[in-house]
Amino acid sequence: MATSVLVVEDDRNIAELLQIYLEKEGYAVTMAFDGGQGLSKYRAIRPDLVLLDVMMPVMDGWAVCRAIRADGNTPIIMLTAKGELDDKVAGLKSGADDYITKPFEMKEVLARIEAVLRRSTGAVSEKKKQRLVFDKLIIDMEAFELTVDGKKVDTPPKELELLFCLASSPNRVYTRNQLLDEVWDIEYFGDSRTVDVHIKRLRDKLEFVSKEWNLTTVWGVGYKFEVF
Repeated sequence: MATSVLVVEDDRNIAELLQIYLEKEGYAVTMAFDGGQGLSKYRAIRPDLVLLDVMMPVMDGWAVCRAIRADGNTPIIMLTAKGELDDKVAGLKSGADDYITKPFEMKEVLARIEAVLRRSTGAVSEKKKQRLVFDKLIIDMEAFELTVDGKKVDTPPKELELLFCLASSPNRVYTRNQLLDEVWDIEYFGDSRTVDVHIKRLRDKLEFVSKEWNLTTVWGVGYKFEVF
């Protein structure tokens, strides 16, 4: 499954440019446009890496970096227009793994991401987490359990695998055929509408549980686990 990257950047032009290039390279990208939103989305999706701007409203990047680092070891690359040595030192002392000064070349950003992921995981394609936690939702593939609003919900294996596949890459759109490949494997020759049936059953279990995420239909394309 795709490596997930959270981009926290208040300049929407830069954020959208990063999203375009990262998705082209196969990363699953989630966006946040201020520090508070960035920290909230980090806690919701637990990304594989965070690209974090320094100068932002609500919370600056250093404060967000410290909060993330207090929570875990997720790789963090700081993005800033400031190039002074003191600012770089402050970012690294906050717990950042690397530091890129604007304006930057996208080739450099991609290379830095790969290098940081290699250092932190031993490989760019990290083994995906087997337990995903969102607001009022826990998907635990080790125990093969689905917990919704504090209650364990009986869920057939393929439904749970389908939900885990979508939720492992929040906001990434999957086609029905991609989901068949990921969940049912390439030997499956059934109708792609089986995905629709399983999605409907999942929605019966998950609808109206939380305002922070949703199982969303992207008309004419497929489905995504959307995080707000």
